[in-house]
Amino acid sequence: MELFETMLQHSSVRSFTQQQLSQDLKEQLTLAAQSASSSNFLQAFSIIEITDIKKRKQIEEIANFPIDNGDKGELYIFVADLNKHAQVLTLNNDSIDHLRTMESLVVSVVDATLAAQSMAVYAESVGLGICYVGGIRNNLFQIKELLDLPELTYPVFGLFVGYPAEKNEVKPRLPINAVLGTNTYRTLTPDMIDSYNKKTTAYYQQRSSNTQETNWSEKVRQHFEYPRRSDTIEFLKKQGFVF
Repeated sequence: MELFETMLQHSSVRSFTQQQLSQDLKEQLTLAAQSASSSNFLQAFSIIEITDIKKRKQIEEIANFPIDNGDKGELYIFVADLNKHAQVLTLNNDSIDHLRTMESLVVSVVDATLAAQSMAVYAESVGLGICYVGGIRNNLFQIKELLDLPELTYPVFGLFVGYPAEKNEVKPRLPINAVLGTNTYRTLTPDMIDSYNKKTTAYYQQRSSNTQETNWSEKVRQHFEYPRRSDTIEFLKKQGFVF
């Protein structure tokens, strides 16, 4: 399958076979992640592979996201990382104050995200399945302790990678004219929202597992019904960032 078609067939995988990834393949996944674009070549991210079963189960409990009792597929944690850069600056007796800014944090989060997506695209291109897990941020302080995260780091999400035992159906995306503007921002119209709600209603009613009576608008409303992970700012301040 060509890469473009592979990308269009993306869906999250939450069930993996017992087949293990070879060391060569895991190295290729990491190299693919490292090959992503990086702002000013800062490479402001780190990847932590979780191989300890006890630690992995703790992470899955935090994320409320168990994958086959913690023994199938690989789990990688992508970390926005400016600690490496603090080490460089300290070795040269330079100030690290400018690492603590919102802009520096955004750069590191973007770098980590680009790296993860490069890994994800390569993984799917060779027949693997993936699933992002933002739920690791449900308890940032516990994740920090489990992973020994130093100052100026932020765990962005986890990424499961493995050989899929089953895959969900592909979710219908927003139409192109809802996300692509020409020379200006594209605002959704009520008709566009209604049309997309009808497509997503059909998807949730007809998919092969976990059918639901819902649509995109209802998912949006449910997600923003209450503030999530309200300790994020406190965590980032403790990690040395200044707002």
